[in-house]
Amino acid sequence: MYRDFYGLMRAPFEMTPDPTFLVLSDTHREGLAMLVYAVRARKGFVVLTGEVGTGKTTLLHALLGQLEPEMPSAFLFNPRLEPLDFFRVLFDEFGIETSCRTKAEYLLSLNRFLIDRLKENRTALLIIDEAQNLSPEMLEEVRLLSNLETPTSKLLQIMLVGQPELDAMLDRPDLRQLRQRVVLRHHLRPFDEGELSGYVEERLRLAGYTGKGIFKRAALRRLYEVTRGVPRLVNVLCDGALLSGYTREQTSLDASTIDDVARELRLVEAAPNGQRTTLSPSPRRRSWLGLFR
Repeated sequence: MYRDFYGLMRAPFEMTPDPTFLVLSDTHREGLAMLVYAVRARKGFVVLTGEVGTGKTTLLHALLGQLEPEMPSAFLFNPRLEPLDFFRVLFDEFGIETSCRTKAEYLLSLNRFLIDRLKENRTALLIIDEAQNLSPEMLEEVRLLSNLETPTSKLLQIMLVGQPELDAMLDRPDLRQLRQRVVLRHHLRPFDEGELSGYVEERLRLAGYTGKGIFKRAALRRLYEVTRGVPRLVNVLCDGALLSGYTREQTSLDASTIDDVARELRLVEAAPNGQRTTLSPSPRRRSWLGLFR
């Protein structure tokens, strides 16, 4: 709707993890390098954590884009499964067509599949997103998968990806065997103020913008104050600000536009003295924002 008005070829702040709009901060660049290294070096167990909206899923899609297309990979988004259902989904992701009835049969078939891939020098990768929702029992099942190995190589590379609660789970005494298997960890942090400004400008450039700047410095400062540098919130606010600017025929946007959109999204409210305050995300608001994975 606002693309022609601002001279854009594409909407710059969509919520989908489009690789053509990938803009990495230092923490994202470090995280991606770690993930790629872990897979190619067959390190085994890796953990990636970050707050809601910091770009974990986007980073995983960037990882898959850097790996060999023929690499067998399974990407599980819903970890709330019973063990047999977990194996059924895993087999479907890997394209294993063997029919199994028991966990033992699933493990034997999976082991044969992984050994065959190893003979072809192909690393198999299992990514479990939202892993903080795994039960302790399912985490133990995942740990047992790491036992699938030869004397010289891990047969399956496992990535647990989730919110900071995942770290707290792994610190539990009863999960110490799993924690000891983890060889690499990375925690994604939000953008700092400089990274946020660079992110917004680069996304606009990638969308085809060639002007002097849509967001004024004051708007970018206020954007950082409201979002605390969380990429998902940056995208939501910038998209809303561009739409608001279009309806008002504003070719450049200031801090008041950011505030107007933030209030509509209930991210800020007016304090009793008339000053602006930033709302802390409530559980309900976090749940709503979770729609924008």
